[in-house]
Amino acid sequence: MIYSIPGISPDMMEMIVTFAYTQTVSLTEENVTQLLSVSDQFNILGLVKLCCDFLESHLSLENCLGTCKLAYRYSCSETHFKAFRFTMNEFKNLVTVSEEFLQLSFFEFYDIIEQDELNVQTESQVFNAIMKWIFHQPNERKKFLPKLLSKVRLTLKESRAFLDNAKKSDYVKDTVEYKLFVYRALMQLINELSITEASTPEPSYPISHTRLPYSILLSIGGWNGSHPANIIEAYDARAKIWTDVTCEKENPRAYFGTVYIKGYIYLIGGFDGINYLNVVHRLDPVTRVWQEVAPMHSCRCYFSVVALNDFIYALGGFDGHSLLNTAEKYNTELNQWSSTSSMNVRRNDASATALNGKIYICGGSKDQVFLATAEVYDPQKDQWSMIAPMPTKRSSLGVVAYNNEVYAVGGFYRRNCLNTVEAYNPLTNTWRPIPSMISPRCNFGIALMEELIFAVGGFNGFSTTAQAEYYNKDTNEWKEVQDMNLDRGGLSCCVLSGLPNIREYAARRKPPQLCSLSQKHKTSAFRNVPAL
Repeated sequence: MIYSIPGISPDMMEMIVTFAYTQTVSLTEENVTQLLSVSDQFNILGLVKLCCDFLESHLSLENCLGTCKLAYRYSCSETHFKAFRFTMNEFKNLVTVSEEFLQLSFFEFYDIIEQDELNVQTESQVFNAIMKWIFHQPNERKKFLPKLLSKVRLTLKESRAFLDNAKKSDYVKDTVEYKLFVYRALMQLINELSITEASTPEPSYPISHTRLPYSILLSIGGWNGSHPANIIEAYDARAKIWTDVTCEKENPRAYFGTVYIKGYIYLIGGFDGINYLNVVHRLDPVTRVWQEVAPMHSCRCYFSVVALNDFIYALGGFDGHSLLNTAEKYNTELNQWSSTSSMNVRRNDASATALNGKIYICGGSKDQVFLATAEVYDPQKDQWSMIAPMPTKRSSLGVVAYNNEVYAVGGFYRRNCLNTVEAYNPLTNTWRPIPSMISPRCNFGIALMEELIFAVGGFNGFSTTAQAEYYNKDTNEWKEVQDMNLDRGGLSCCVLSGLPNIREYAARRKPPQLCSLSQKHKTSAFRNVPAL
């Protein structure tokens, strides 16, 4: 007997029969869409899952929009969420390369740019995306410009600079008539913004307008007054606000190490006011659950911590009795510490970073002598080598990899806290001066977030401080940011990126209120995406 099943090719039916007998199927980018449709039609859940796993493993800038819509159509919620998150996180880059982006409908595009989760550093990136989408079909799409521009999240303070940048956009370059149309739409946006901000009462939420950040800077622990603290503060660079996100179960400590690796925040060693520690705790930032893992071989305080190639390295420091040149590394998979070769110099209160597969450690002190020396570790050879010394002797400094160089920031020399900065180029084995920080600081937190170096808290020569600032290589200058809520020295910083629950760490915002533009616009793949 022969059965005819409309809409299903013999090749698709052969793959279904093969899967029924073998539980395997040969998926490709060419057949996965059709096979997902057919397996959904026949409710073959195992095959649906294989298709979804394939789509998730092949997410890219070129296909994330299509995958998001495809997964939404067939109610593949996990795949839909992952494709949505990829789209939000990579928006700036996908606008540059994606052909799918240019084919979005107005409603789909509108839904994307109104999302809180859209990862853009400035709203000019949203404006440029709008102009690129409209310019692809200007005659049909320019009528949508006012509605799309209403989704550009400006403050009145930012509007003048935004307008100046917008007028220089590559897309505002067609005819005089087109330029005038864009300019009028921009002025309408800014005028409406002015009226809204003037008439809106003080909001009950600290932030009601800015987008959620993709990355969050955490400042953890440290020394406050006469005792260590367990406070954790999160800096939201979009809202420019510090928020207390302390997990009370963690014990207070200072002069410890922190890294974020493979989905966990590790707090390592340090000093609790009485004891020098070798204990290691890790925090899952999604579940907020703490766990104690294998301790270091040595107690370490005033030491350096670096993450490289899925290992955590603990370098030098003070164990309560003597200064150390020993080093050990932690295997996150095996939950095990093992010794590596020792540094050439005993280093207390040095700082280290990873760059291009190697570890660089700089400065510190030894037997009450301040150090300018620096060395590099090659994990392939398990070998330390001396490099050119810093021009300035520094202890209690911050070291970070930035723009293919190693930056040595601030620190302490003799009786003075430093604000000077210098950068090491591994290719030339030379140091060069960098503009000084606004404030001198030592024993502070340092981290790289969104191509900016953040220096946070520390001692300023007189007391602990809550001040923070960042360095931008493009402008070659330091700028202050809002102070932390609590002044601290001996703290540690790390950066979390792409968390599904980033809203829990960001400044509190007014809950989003999504509304339809018309009766036809009820829902789409980019609206009301639930967290898993």
